[in-house]
Amino acid sequence: MLRNRARPLVAVGSAAIAGVSLAGCAAAVPMSPAADANSVECAQVTVHLPDSMGETETRRETDAQATGAWGEPTSVLLRCGATEPGPTDLPCYTIKGVDWIVDSPTDDPESAISTAYGRSPAVEVIFSTTKLTGASVMGDLADAVGYLPTTGRACTSAEDLPS
Repeated sequence: MLRNRARPLVAVGSAAIAGVSLAGCAAAVPMSPAADANSVECAQVTVHLPDSMGETETRRETDAQATGAWGEPTSVLLRCGATEPGPTDLPCYTIKGVDWIVDSPTDDPESAISTAYGRSPAVEVIFSTTKLTGASVMGDLADAVGYLPTTGRACTSAEDLPS
């Protein structure tokens, strides 16, 4: 289920990344807010977003509430207020205390989607895998995303299964 929901986001994200690349000096990165972007929790995330991603991607202004963008051309897009994903068979990683589901769409091998798992509302991040690693992006965002309340869901591994 998450795969089907995530694919359109990649297409929109990739188009936004490409559009910003062509615009070059655009004042604000054009984005659409997530459904629950008006939540108090997303306001906390937004004010705690990092000024940079990795060593080279600096934060840019966006034109939608509870969003973030980094890089010129844009290499990372973030939306807070997304619906929390349910259980999935996609890879799930815990980085600096925050669980993330990672989807690598087959139709765009140069980007990935990370969605905070076990946090509500959720944060969705689309990033260029040619410029940054998932561990770098998720690690840089962990402090800000850590302000979201937990729901009790968490990443599990084969060791967590009953014997």
